Amino acid sequence: MESTIREAVASALHKLGAEGVAFTIERPVDAAHGDYATNAALVSAKQLGQNPRELADELARSLKETLGDKVTSIEVAGPGFVNITLARGVVSLALAEADAQGATWGTDATEVGKRAIIDYANPNPFKEMHIGHLMSAVIGEALTRLKRSRGATVFGSSFGGDVGPHVAKALWGLKKEGVAEISDAQEIGAAYARASAAYETDDSAKKEIDALNVRLYDLVARRHEVEMSGSDRELLSLWGKGREISMLEFKRLFAIFGTHLDYDFFDSDTVEPGLRVVKDGLAKGIFEESDGAVIYPGEKVGLHTLVFVTSRGTPTYETKDIGLAFLKEERFPSDESIIVTSNEQTGHFKVVLAALAELAPNLAKKTKHVPHGFLRLTSGKMSSREGNVITAAGLLKDVTEHAMKRSPDPLVAEQVAVGAVKYMVLRQSPGSDIIFDPEKSLSLEGDSGPYLQYALVRAKSVLAQAGENAPKADAPAEPYFIERLIMHFPEVAARAERELSPNLLVTYLTELAGEWNAFYAKERIIGGEHEAHKLLIARAFVHTMQNGLTLLGIHTPERL
Repeated sequence: MESTIREAVASALHKLGAEGVAFTIERPVDAAHGDYATNAALVSAKQLGQNPRELADELARSLKETLGDKVTSIEVAGPGFVNITLARGVVSLALAEADAQGATWGTDATEVGKRAIIDYANPNPFKEMHIGHLMSAVIGEALTRLKRSRGATVFGSSFGGDVGPHVAKALWGLKKEGVAEISDAQEIGAAYARASAAYETDDSAKKEIDALNVRLYDLVARRHEVEMSGSDRELLSLWGKGREISMLEFKRLFAIFGTHLDYDFFDSDTVEPGLRVVKDGLAKGIFEESDGAVIYPGEKVGLHTLVFVTSRGTPTYETKDIGLAFLKEERFPSDESIIVTSNEQTGHFKVVLAALAELAPNLAKKTKHVPHGFLRLTSGKMSSREGNVITAAGLLKDVTEHAMKRSPDPLVAEQVAVGAVKYMVLRQSPGSDIIFDPEKSLSLEGDSGPYLQYALVRAKSVLAQAGENAPKADAPAEPYFIERLIMHFPEVAARAERELSPNLLVTYLTELAGEWNAFYAKERIIGGEHEAHKLLIARAFVHTMQNGLTLLGIHTPERL
């Protein structure tokens, strides 16, 4: 219905002489103001040289003629807003569509034919997956699902650092312990922690790790070109096994959290193409040499300077991201490339995209960085250098243990815990930090994942009790507010995808769950007046909540 109203407003403005005006059509905060509101008169008044309130009166009259029996009232409010209330028939039609469409309710085909690649999660082999990677995985999965619900073909990828200082530290630590066969990811993590401490306090250890880092780059990036000794082959074998074990652990966690990636890119894939592109850019004057390193002078575009190749000849993250951009385009040509990482990397990506804009303008134009904030426990942000990083596995274990206090079924507890974590991550607007309290995240009183899950389970139980023999639908003259709310679901989902903001959908579903709980508490559904219509509302609510949670990647247990 939003598109119908938008077209009617645009047509009315055209008749009034206003062209090219950017106006909004949105659901009013106060339900008493109707189903939709527009600021079209306010933003058009200056162009037309009219009083906003008088222009709003003209717009309202025009909309009444155009929309006819689709509306019951169109009122002017405040300095020039126009509020629109839809007729019972329009609301009933939306409710019937929600019921009939089932699993496809809220989807459309607006992005059919378009291709997108979304880079998210990005845990680094040889280190445990921490909550930053988990947040990226949760947000990236939701964005992937939202885009697919519009008909787009979406390729989900992850970019892991399998070469670099952290890998050199982990391998150095393993070799110092005489490890030839790695047993599990925890052994790698412990070796990394020991080596990190040695790197900070022992000069000889630091030199050995730096040298190992340089050698590893040569072996991994040019393994078919360099001459290898027996110790090199042992190092390369240890590296390969360590990467394999790390990825198996990541995939185990991804399976629990419902993260589905199509392809894993690695640093080692990007070293050669990244260095080649930067070398070419250096010849063209895009990059500069400075003290033996290759830099991008970001000041020329209002940014800061970053090193792309160190004086030791090793590529930095910036060069790897340049190489990755070309690799992604080669393997999955797309209309849009989205990268989900923490907001700590915002400055990094501004410089990378500025350099990419000079190297490959079209590639840079379609690439967008979507940042997220930090997740902190009540004790504050933790530091991996101090060895007490909040890991994804640790957070899941902690929240699941809290959930077990309420549900002894381990599967249900895990599903509730995952839903709680995902909700707390996705409820925040892009870039905002999260203060995570395990107990509050499991609350059934509102503003939590379990609150939404419980509302859905409750509605399903009502339908199960009702069976199949309900009488013919007999709707009351005035719609229940929950009917008007359900009607907006497709528009909310579309906007969440368009603005890359899953939090918009989370906010809507939380409001919807609250409205269902109020409806359930106030109305007698089975055996009451308008029973069939109330069951229709319950079915439409179930489809809406189920589909919304599916878009967010939140699974609901059959019982809670």
